[in-house]
Amino acid sequence: MRLTQLSAYHVRIPLKHQVRHASHARTETDSLVVRCELDTGAIGWGEGLPRQYVTGETIDTAWALLAESELARQVTEPFDDLSQAMALIERLTLQGPNAAGPFVERGCFGNSARCAIELSLLDAAARSEGVPLSRVTELLPEAFAIRESKSHVQYSAAITAMSLWGTIVRAWKIRLYGFHQCKVKVGVEGVDDSLLLGRIRNILSAVRFGLRVDLRIDANEAWTCGNLESKLAPLLAIGITSLEQPVPHAAVAGLAKLRGQIGIPLMLDESLCSLTDAHRAIESGTCDLFNIRLSKCGGFVNSLRLAALAHQAGLGYQLGCQVGETGILSAAGRQFATSVSNIRYLEGSYDRHLVRERLTMEDITFGRRGVAPALAGPGLGIEVDVEALGRIIVRERRLI
Repeated sequence: MRLTQLSAYHVRIPLKHQVRHASHARTETDSLVVRCELDTGAIGWGEGLPRQYVTGETIDTAWALLAESELARQVTEPFDDLSQAMALIERLTLQGPNAAGPFVERGCFGNSARCAIELSLLDAAARSEGVPLSRVTELLPEAFAIRESKSHVQYSAAITAMSLWGTIVRAWKIRLYGFHQCKVKVGVEGVDDSLLLGRIRNILSAVRFGLRVDLRIDANEAWTCGNLESKLAPLLAIGITSLEQPVPHAAVAGLAKLRGQIGIPLMLDESLCSLTDAHRAIESGTCDLFNIRLSKCGGFVNSLRLAALAHQAGLGYQLGCQVGETGILSAAGRQFATSVSNIRYLEGSYDRHLVRERLTMEDITFGRRGVAPALAGPGLGIEVDVEALGRIIVRERRLI
């Protein structure tokens, strides 16, 4: 097999409602979609979402990186199977004039572009073999200890920053839908987090079928190591199971002293974007959980390595998502989630509820209680709606 064509699309995806947290608010998202074609005729798709405050990438720097990285030389070598396609992507190096600074040192600049390219090639290779993309988990030696084949998974709900009335309505929807877990964004200026969480807990506290909704919070870097304990203290009585990224990445080392005394597990997100970040977090003892997101972490294989590393270190992990992911990344997340064990929390597959263009012919949005089946088809297990893609293209470029 050989890659014969590689094309990139900058797409702007409108959201059905504003999504706001302490770091950002958005009503649309600029994403990178990549299409590849093999000489077998197999077509693969990938997606990445650049986030400057996470990996230092904007859609413009990601776009430039694709044009400047001599991709033809790196990804057109012949390969025989999915395993060799993985090895080919392993050698991919994205370089350009914007590749400098702390995000490069952390090994995460270019991760969204890398994710989009990787997924497209692995999708096409898996389709050629007639196997689902989740086969990658079986082929990666480092993932041996976390392999698990599942027929279905269960997603968590999320409540972002919104009006008090909007929060109440969302909480009731979550309760009626039957979710077992819910994440709440906190730390937004002008919002009383204690009042907010108290109202949400009251709505979600009714025991349904013997279960109580698991509630966790995400501060999106809004606090400091100096005020974290005072910010968190009034929230503990409400019953929360983890705290995600409470402080900016620049201050994350200070969490090592706080970790053992705040009473709940700490999760890293913006400070967990690469293997370099992961090793640093383990060595310095700054967290109990990793938030792994495919685009943020550079793709499927890198994300598997992060989960395996967390498991080896005795830490937990969740599979997160980024606001505005279409069905392409939702499908990749599903392939990951149905092949990896011990995922503490699972986010994603919001397609029908959030994006106006899901870009897939199939609707793979989670169902009641957040339950969703494994995708059994070859590759990602979905077909891209090229007409929908055409409606939201901002610019396109043939790379090979």
